[in-house]
Amino acid sequence: MSNIAIDKNISPLWGIVCSYYAMFYSANALLYHYNYKVGDKIAHKVTSDALIALIRDKIKKELIENYGETEEAAEELAQLKSNNLIENFDFERSKRNKYQYSISDEINYSKSKTSLNRAKEFLFEIEQILIN
Repeated sequence: MSNIAIDKNISPLWGIVCSYYAMFYSANALLYHYNYKVGDKIAHKVTSDALIALIRDKIKKELIENYGETEEAAEELAQLKSNNLIENFDFERSKRNKYQYSISDEINYSKSKTSLNRAKEFLFEIEQILIN
């Protein structure tokens, strides 16, 4: 959906919104995979905080196992990757909130494409964790 909104020049806002929600629901799938369920109260912030507090080390561990490099190099890479995934999720959560609920800022397609690329990377890494 995000691809369509961006490629067909329908709306950069919908590119951002769809990209974020893809990340949000895959993050919740990962949380559920580890037996955590996010309630309906401030679910977006709770999901972001849960990724940091509950899942960061699990993501790092899974990434280390998936990359199979030397332990030290794999740990460093996994730490960077897990931090990047969580930071990108939180950045996109904030960006979606800003643009969806504010009418003051103009959104351009490059911001939307950045959101799409972040979502693709996030989804790929979450999928790798879930299928292994």
